[in-house]
Amino acid sequence: MARSLRLILIAPTLMAAFLLGACGGDNSPPSVAISTPGAPVVNSDPATDALTWFNFRRQQIGLSVVTRSATIDVASQGHSDYQKDNNTITHTEIAGKPGFIGVDLRARLLAAGITIPDPNSIGFAGYAFGEVISSANNNVGENAAEDLIGAIYHRYVIFEPMYKQAGAGVATIKNGATYITVDFLAIGLDSGLATGAFVHYPFTDQTQVPTDVLTDNEEPDPVPNQNQAGYPISVHSNTDNTLIVTSFTVKPRGGANLSVQLLTSDLDVHTPSSAAAIIPLAPLTAATTYDVHFVGTVASVAADQTWSFTTK
Repeated sequence: MARSLRLILIAPTLMAAFLLGACGGDNSPPSVAISTPGAPVVNSDPATDALTWFNFRRQQIGLSVVTRSATIDVASQGHSDYQKDNNTITHTEIAGKPGFIGVDLRARLLAAGITIPDPNSIGFAGYAFGEVISSANNNVGENAAEDLIGAIYHRYVIFEPMYKQAGAGVATIKNGATYITVDFLAIGLDSGLATGAFVHYPFTDQTQVPTDVLTDNEEPDPVPNQNQAGYPISVHSNTDNTLIVTSFTVKPRGGANLSVQLLTSDLDVHTPSSAAAIIPLAPLTAATTYDVHFVGTVASVAADQTWSFTTK
């Protein structure tokens, strides 16, 4: 069994900081195929492998990789140790508990030596940071990473275009759970995609895409009235953009549009304004090509794109 948590805090230029939180997990079986085209060699510690896999997927969809930071590693490793010491999966630490570093991610980054700018300072250029956590009975980092990508609220963090740096840490209870923590950071929202640009996942012509997810394993549940659903399809732009959906559909090649759960910031408080997703309400069919059509605007720029992917 695997469980995972997600948290993100964003403070863009000229906007107040706001907090989005979610927690949950993914009990699906390991989803990484050995034959994944271009897959990196992953045989290091689970935390390194998870971060390597995130960067592999980021590159595949057209995002820059995040640079590993030894300072952020300190925060990530410390929080994995805290979870191991207290046998719990959580973003929040409690003062007085074994291994306590800081109540939340911001406090832990500060404790590790990260300087976070004051929003009221002259020349403030914004910042963003986020955290994803996996707890599993195995220590295969790339499987944990792939499961986190399958959980839509976690995917929003992993595929944030603005992130520049990341750190990772792992801790394992003897004969028990392996906790993997990956923290992301951008000081200055001055990178990411071009104005009006966006990326999507699954990416164009991707193969071996999973057919389903168990949404009850993510809290809050993106599809609360059922457990098994089709694999999420998402679009992502820079965190300081507004993405508006006019139409977002998926259908098997030659078939009709599927019934889906649409996630936008207007409909779902846990979806950032810079992203959107659809979750098919039934599992996808194996070995089938699906066509996706997204129409809307990104930072007031018209967007109309079609692409396809194939399930495993």
